[in-house]
Amino acid sequence: MRIVWTPLAITRVTEIARHIAEDRPVAAERWVAAIFKRTTVLSRFPRTGAVVPEAGRASIREIHHGVYRIIYRLDPKRIAILTVRHGRRLLDPTELGEVSNRGHR
Repeated sequence: MRIVWTPLAITRVTEIARHIAEDRPVAAERWVAAIFKRTTVLSRFPRTGAVVPEAGRASIREIHHGVYRIIYRLDPKRIAILTVRHGRRLLDPTELGEVSNRGHR
């Protein structure tokens, strides 16, 4: 199954990497590479992640990379990475809702 990253997910990864790079630029580069690598398992095992409790829909799932939640949507022919959030931050439902679905189906 093909994996696509939404613009929001790319923005979140960029923001997190910039924050890490303030103190540790090499660690930021490694973190970015690792988070993209972490999602590759989804192409073979798309239901690996747990259902996101805030969404309550079987098609919205998450896997973890350290303290970060990688939230994705199962579509019929692809996996859409919707957002990446720190596990302690509240999840904004608009990052999962129909607004996200319209632009990335």
